[in-house]
Amino acid sequence: MDLRGHGRSTGFCTFGDREVFDVDAAVGAARRLGYQRVATIGWSMGGAAVIRQAAMVKSGTLCHGHRLRHPPDAVVSVSATSRWFVRDTRPMRRIHWFAEHATGRMVARGVLRVRIDSGAFVPIPASPLDLIGSIAPTPLLIVHGCRDRYFTLDHPRALAAAAGEQARLWIEPEFGHAEAGLNPGLLDRIGAEIVSLTAQTRPSGPAVAPGTAVPLARAVPPDPEARVG
Repeated sequence: MDLRGHGRSTGFCTFGDREVFDVDAAVGAARRLGYQRVATIGWSMGGAAVIRQAAMVKSGTLCHGHRLRHPPDAVVSVSATSRWFVRDTRPMRRIHWFAEHATGRMVARGVLRVRIDSGAFVPIPASPLDLIGSIAPTPLLIVHGCRDRYFTLDHPRALAAAAGEQARLWIEPEFGHAEAGLNPGLLDRIGAEIVSLTAQTRPSGPAVAPGTAVPLARAVPPDPEARVG
């Protein structure tokens, strides 16, 4: 799925804040299509979004006054930050320039095809590190690469420590950042681990008979925070 402000989705990017609505809608859509076990996997900003969505729906924490409704059965976060406003690497300083300056947002829209909300992080949302402890006992896998140029290894280690004993941490020596940094075989290993993680849980999805028609119009509820891009 394309999160808001990216690809074919409308709206504006908020760097993992309101993106929790997008993740919640996707999990709800999968449930309505009949899938009994649903795992969420996010890369970089998406990794922060799946952590925050799972934690907020589990704890009942509101996001901009709205309650999330669709808990996943397992969560995989890849190359995610643990906290906001990280500027200790050159790629993150560039991203902050895109986000904080009108010229940067214009360049991001024209060159990267990413539409950034000028009011992102107003007010400042709870970070993944603030929330991740609420995900338990839902299975959680945190994956990070030693060659990540965006986020240092302090981030996955802090997330794993705050998540508790149910979290699994993979530190991958040859892995870079997110999809672009994948090394051979890692995606297959993550996929196999998702099967293992979801097998540990009781199905929380609906029991839908094979062949049952599910109206797609009901799959993704309207997002009260979305704005047309």
